[in-house]
Amino acid sequence: MLHTMKVKALRPRELIKIAQSYGWTHVRTTGSHWIMVKKGYRSVPIPNHAKELPPGFVKTILRQLGINPKEV
Repeated sequence: MLHTMKVKALRPRELIKIAQSYGWTHVRTTGSHWIMVKKGYRSVPIPNHAKELPPGFVKTILRQLGINPKEV
């Protein structure tokens, strides 16, 4: 049986602050998406909408940022 980790829904600003605390930098905004960059990684767009981002989507973005969801 696979162990699934619970990741809570986050507001976009919370996710952006987490990314920045791991060394990611906001380089531009395209529409309602903040484009974050870090040397050695692909750029990652983070939607900056008014509502919370669903847990599964948060987990996907954390993976793209190279952040272990257990650490958040």
